[in-house]
Amino acid sequence: MNKSELSTVTHFVLLGFPGPWEMQILLFWIILSIYILTLTGNMAIICAVRWDPRLHTPMYVLLANFSFLELCYVTCTVPKMLVNFLSKTKTISFSGCFTQFYFFFALGTTECFFLCIMAYDRYLAICYPLHYPSIMTLRLCGILVSLCWLIGFLGHLIPILFISQLPFCGPNIIDHFLCDVNPLIALSCVPGPTIEHVLHFVCTLFIIITVFYILGSYALVLRSVLQVPSSVGRRKAFSTCGSHLVVVSLFYGTIIVMYVSPTSGNSVAMQKIITLIYSVVTPALNPIIYSLRNKDMKSALHRIICGMRMIQGS
Repeated sequence: MNKSELSTVTHFVLLGFPGPWEMQILLFWIILSIYILTLTGNMAIICAVRWDPRLHTPMYVLLANFSFLELCYVTCTVPKMLVNFLSKTKTISFSGCFTQFYFFFALGTTECFFLCIMAYDRYLAICYPLHYPSIMTLRLCGILVSLCWLIGFLGHLIPILFISQLPFCGPNIIDHFLCDVNPLIALSCVPGPTIEHVLHFVCTLFIIITVFYILGSYALVLRSVLQVPSSVGRRKAFSTCGSHLVVVSLFYGTIIVMYVSPTSGNSVAMQKIITLIYSVVTPALNPIIYSLRNKDMKSALHRIICGMRMIQGS
């Protein structure tokens, strides 16, 4: 039997969070609210950095790019999830499923490397404050950002391409709210353990490399901060890194459980909840974390809001 005879699946069914219609409506409004909050918060950060010349520094340029990444990350999964809450069929096309699969992993990997260069930026600012302006230029910032996108989008291309070539002859029901690696490979007619292991190895490698780099950067930052004689200086340095560390903890804490530690002991429902946290909830919290803990960002947002009110009132 050849591949063309085996590959009869043209679409998949995403079960999402099964339950009565009332629960589907409730989940729809909860996820929609989180999505709107994510869009609003991250767009506010992008606009603040774009319109306020005082924020045209590498730190805030990185933050604006990170916010744009978060917008892309949630948009590759949430709109389809919202549609499925209100749909009885809950289908996604074969090509649509693998497109979502690819962008979900590519953008997630890009986020890992973005968090790395943000840690590098803080390391330079605190450990080498006098040399920071000459090292972390806007040009270097642009190069690092481009490398993050390049690694993220090329790193998973070949494994996901191979998975898409596996024959799928039914069933076509995915017990998840998005197209993820384990549910997809489980539906293949021909076992593909090698390519599954390759993808898991690539994911684990990227996660371990980036998390150890971030931890190493902050270990050096901590050593440098503890040598600062002034308690005010130490508080300022910790405050500068605090927001980034909270974001790192939220993101890596969940993806390590999902993709590095064995998931066989986790129920399907638990895997859905973990995925929901790092793919939907965390991007909504990031703007709140960064804006509430950053005086410059709060001031820029305040100036933008006041300016908009003055324009509307004139």
